[in-house]
Amino acid sequence: MLMPKKTKYRKSHKAKRGGKASRMVDVSFGKFGLKSLAAHWVTSRQIEAARRVISRYTKRGGKIWIRIFPDVPVTKKGGEMPMGKGKGSVDYYIAAVKPGMVMFEMDGVTEKIAKEAMSLAAYKLPVKCKFITK
Repeated sequence: MLMPKKTKYRKSHKAKRGGKASRMVDVSFGKFGLKSLAAHWVTSRQIEAARRVISRYTKRGGKIWIRIFPDVPVTKKGGEMPMGKGKGSVDYYIAAVKPGMVMFEMDGVTEKIAKEAMSLAAYKLPVKCKFITK
């Protein structure tokens, strides 16, 4: 799963979820892309699940680019833990996705295969997505 090798601080404040994307809005590397239509937190597990679906459907053909990276730690306290006693330990990492962000890109396959692969990947993500071409 994706996670940062090293961070300046182990724990962080909550990631922002509002506003529209001003960067990563165009398909830059491949011909086809998967664009988000809403703001949401996407976990490293969800990104990995989507990546595996795409690579399996294309039979490892073509090239895949993952444009988002989960670098924001989310903490969680144990079950039946009383309030107080500080912040919990890091549980997982998220990428804060904004509306209009291109999350995945593909090249080296036909449009029909790319569209179906991206559609299957969109099922694995918590955000509503749209298939786009360059």
